[in-house]
Amino acid sequence: MADETQQPDVIEPATEIDPAIEPPPLDARDAEIAILKEEVAASKDRLLRFAAEAENTRKRLEREKAEAALYAGTNLARDLLSVADSLNRALAAVPPEERDVIDEVMKKFLDGIELTERELLSVFQRHNIRKLETLGQKFDPNFHQAMFEVPTSEKPPGTVMQEVQAGYAVGERCLRPALVGVAKAG
Repeated sequence: MADETQQPDVIEPATEIDPAIEPPPLDARDAEIAILKEEVAASKDRLLRFAAEAENTRKRLEREKAEAALYAGTNLARDLLSVADSLNRALAAVPPEERDVIDEVMKKFLDGIELTERELLSVFQRHNIRKLETLGQKFDPNFHQAMFEVPTSEKPPGTVMQEVQAGYAVGERCLRPALVGVAKAG
């Protein structure tokens, strides 16, 4: 008699796939699904790349548009700088101490020149054009043009001591450098 405690042979499923066993061949529909999935993935990748490129282009165009608006009047402003210089020279031709002894007509004339100069500088300011502050500043070759050196011990070398002609900037760009005299060790 057979032992009843003995169990029949059970075949356990293999837990590892044997690489020697080939998977069953794909039928035509499974192959088409695999191809379509690859095409969808490739199309999705291209779409994401195009979207990123479009966003970069949009940002670049916005930046260029803002710069164009800021710097659009640069040539006109550069031409108007000579007008500002002429107004400044006209006012400098009559020293403040002599203004008290000139006649009323000349006072009104000078007042008109001062008013015109202030208005021109106000227009410059509205268009982001500013006069450069130079005296006492450290020499900056981006905004200053050295015309001569001033031997002195009052200021450290490289300090702007004198302004021959005013400089102007639009935004962060130099419109015209200031012509200056720079301190050098005495």
